[in-house]
Amino acid sequence: MSETREPADLTPHLSDPVALTRAICDIPSVSGDERNLADAVEAVLRAQAHLEVLRDGDAVLARTRLGRTSRVVIAGHLDTVPIAGNLPTQLRTLEGEGEVLWGRGTVDMKGGVAVALHLAATQPAPALDVTYVFYDHEEVEATKNGLGRVAANHPNWLAGDLAILGEPTGAHIEGGCNGTIRIEIATTGTTAHSARAWRGHNAVHDLAPVLAALAAHESETVTVDGLDYREGLNAVFVTGGIAGNMIPDRATVTVNYRFAPSRDAAEAEAYVRAVFADIPGLTFTVTDLSEGARPGLDHPVAQGFVEAARAATGAQVNPKYGWTDVARFSRLGVPALNFGPGDPMLAHADDERCPTAQFTAVADALAAWLGRAPGAAAPQEKEDA
Repeated sequence: MSETREPADLTPHLSDPVALTRAICDIPSVSGDERNLADAVEAVLRAQAHLEVLRDGDAVLARTRLGRTSRVVIAGHLDTVPIAGNLPTQLRTLEGEGEVLWGRGTVDMKGGVAVALHLAATQPAPALDVTYVFYDHEEVEATKNGLGRVAANHPNWLAGDLAILGEPTGAHIEGGCNGTIRIEIATTGTTAHSARAWRGHNAVHDLAPVLAALAAHESETVTVDGLDYREGLNAVFVTGGIAGNMIPDRATVTVNYRFAPSRDAAEAEAYVRAVFADIPGLTFTVTDLSEGARPGLDHPVAQGFVEAARAATGAQVNPKYGWTDVARFSRLGVPALNFGPGDPMLAHADDERCPTAQFTAVADALAAWLGRAPGAAAPQEKEDA
């Protein structure tokens, strides 16, 4: 972990989303090492007279207090996966792609962070009240997640009518996200020497009907708020065996079920159990579970944003199949969307890169929406922190 030092000055780049993305990417912030970037972001936010700034650890929040009838949350994580010789960033021109910004974080997701910081500094009187959230520890285990920490410690800081997470979507809109559950399905047998296998009972062989059920399973497509979420049920680990001359007395297949946000945790577990209901002798252990998020596209604020993004960039509206932190907003009752620059297929890649035009397009779409979104009202009393 690097030493804390005087925050880098991001001020010269605030008007240009491309230059700001590059400056932010060039401040290393691998998970657990976000302090310097958090300090630089906080310094920018505290210089804006129209913003109230809050901080929890290395999560920094800023919000307007304009008394609008609606509030939107714009959020992004500060951390990246480890650097792989791909910093400092470089501007490159690639055949078929045009000008790109190359380097760690350009896709996941400092472009989205830069867009949010650009808006915070250049939109002093948006037609919606805005809460900007910059948080730590997204790329590691969920127990360390800065957004989860803020949701637990200060849920009112995240209140809003819509949340937009700047995860990479190629400048399209991805609504909500699927949930995910992992379940270990175990069989038990009796160990014996493999030369006298009839004296034992092979637990690995008992996995055969479980694997057959998975192979035969046809996953559903579930429509939620007008978006079609494709589900998936798959074996992701198989374990068993003691030694090369022993009959195994235990075997396990780990099943991962990616489920539509129409299901809650109990329904997801019940669905998995039902697939194997006719197979005797199985035990089930849930090892990981995260519910999905409904996109909430029926909310007027979300509809207004979708219309503005389509007009500005031609953005398509798709479901989010992978799990993202929009689910944390959903649990707080805030509908949530993913909208940010960068191809998610390049996230974490050593050649991570994003067309520079996407940084500007996403920033322009959000700025145009914030500038004309309905909902202005007389100023209200200051909210409780």
